[in-house]
Amino acid sequence: VFVLSPGADPMEHVVEFAAEMQMSKKFTSISLGQGQGPIAERMMVASMERGAWVMLQNCHLAISWMPRLEAIVEQYDEDLIHKDYRLWLTSMPSKHFPVSILQNSAKMTNEPPAGVKMNLVGSYMAMADDYLNKSSKPVEFRKLLFGLCFFHALVQDRRKFGPIGFNIRYEFTTSDLKVSMLQLENFLEKYEHVPYKVLEHLTGHINYGGRITDDWDRRLVMTMLARFMTPDILDNEYELAPGDLYKSPAPGVKSEYLQVIQSMPHNPHPSMFGLHENADIACAQNETNEMCETLLSLQAKVSGGAGKSRDDILAETAKGILDQSFKPFELDEVMKKYPLVYSESMNTVLTQECKRFNGLIVLLNRSLQDLMKALKGLVVMSEELDTMATALFNNQVPAMWAKKAYPNLKPLAAWVVDLQARISFLKDWIANGTPPAFWISGFFFPQAFLTGTMQNYARKHVISIDTISWDYEVQETDPLSITEKPEDGCYIHGLFLEGARWNYDTHTLDESKPKTLFESFPVIWLKPAPDRPKPTAGIYICPVYKTLTRAGVLSTTGHSTNFVLYVELPSSEPCSGIYSQYVETFSAHWIKRSVALFCALNY
Repeated sequence: VFVLSPGADPMEHVVEFAAEMQMSKKFTSISLGQGQGPIAERMMVASMERGAWVMLQNCHLAISWMPRLEAIVEQYDEDLIHKDYRLWLTSMPSKHFPVSILQNSAKMTNEPPAGVKMNLVGSYMAMADDYLNKSSKPVEFRKLLFGLCFFHALVQDRRKFGPIGFNIRYEFTTSDLKVSMLQLENFLEKYEHVPYKVLEHLTGHINYGGRITDDWDRRLVMTMLARFMTPDILDNEYELAPGDLYKSPAPGVKSEYLQVIQSMPHNPHPSMFGLHENADIACAQNETNEMCETLLSLQAKVSGGAGKSRDDILAETAKGILDQSFKPFELDEVMKKYPLVYSESMNTVLTQECKRFNGLIVLLNRSLQDLMKALKGLVVMSEELDTMATALFNNQVPAMWAKKAYPNLKPLAAWVVDLQARISFLKDWIANGTPPAFWISGFFFPQAFLTGTMQNYARKHVISIDTISWDYEVQETDPLSITEKPEDGCYIHGLFLEGARWNYDTHTLDESKPKTLFESFPVIWLKPAPDRPKPTAGIYICPVYKTLTRAGVLSTTGHSTNFVLYVELPSSEPCSGIYSQYVETFSAHWIKRSVALFCALNY
């Protein structure tokens, strides 16, 4: 039984072992899934009779068939089974995997190499000198092969940085590298010249890109790959990553490549991945948070000693939140003061926001009151209330609240303060009229606000909304000093920048200061513009997210649960190419830095 781990694929090693044992012609495999169980069973029966090897991959995907597999294995009769018969199974850790099979099998696991250096060692240890010599273009093949292995090591190890590495943690495997190597080998033989663009497209968009579901991650991977799929890589002085240690090695034999790899540091600087040195702090914070969460989950629910009991702390916390006096908005009064008007979409946005917050406030007050009663023994402590109590005790936002609320990563104490601020923002709006500058972080659903702003412009100028797009202008003024709203569009504030900072002298993006992970971003003027010509250079297309996780899912409204919009920020780094928010030639420097704006932080 192979216990699978992310990024590891034992199939190739089993195939090699079968060839070594002269069982290649008697080796069959099947990937389990819906409807594959009966086929796998027939393969097992046939293999038992003729002494073949059979490999059933991904057992964790065929949960319903696992009892049948257990029954077949338990009915094994040594007298009826061929002595050469072997059953190989692969599965991710799963509670549905038959225990009896685990107890009676040899178990193996293969962790993917950790770190760029060990990843490269693993790639080259699997090669032979004969493989390096087989191409008719030996120099190009060896150069591009090393670049490909280096790229694979980078995307594998970049995942350790969390969301600043990739929005979604993809499980890239050695199979992706093997397929890319095979294509490199074949296309170098088919073409007289080196087809860099073909190789770049196949490797980036298909082999690795086939796993990528986030367009911003796709942009990042293509930007990283562009450094390796270039004629410049044939130069021995070409840097695959910043620093003299990462120059493209001269064509040689396997031992020479391993010698070059051994000279690389075990713990490279984040600049190797294109990241700022602050990324190491983010990586360490992610590991610490993960460890703290594990420790919290192991914490005893009964406290001893002379301190406050768990119930006392819970009652105190619940009372403290109830004392904040979160009261639902009077929707009738709001709609009376801000009626549905064709020329002002903001009235509808305000009403919708109040409705959403009302749903959260009602749930919050009711659940806290129920918890107080349960602690006094007046009502039964249900499973839902017990889960909520555990979250409150750990200073976490209860799952039932988070499900009804806006995306937020703050701990409970900060979350309550943030909720109070959001409600105050809406109360000021209701009392004093539409604000001159909008705190975009205060919206439950900011996409509705942006659509409303664009709709106001379209109706005012009688223009089709499909022809309108945003123009962006950074206003280096204090949001509180803005007293009048712009004639068209809106001012937004309350955003935080990660991966870079705003330089008030050059009015462009600049490198972050050491140990400063986030910077407050100045006010942005979003200006609707009809048939706006696309910029050709000088900007970085920066995504705006609600929370630091970056990743989101497509909701029923057609919007992402996390991504809000993209803004064009002036950049002094080279930016050119065909305009699109996903094209890698627009400021590769900031793309590798994973620069993004956020509506809220996690503290």
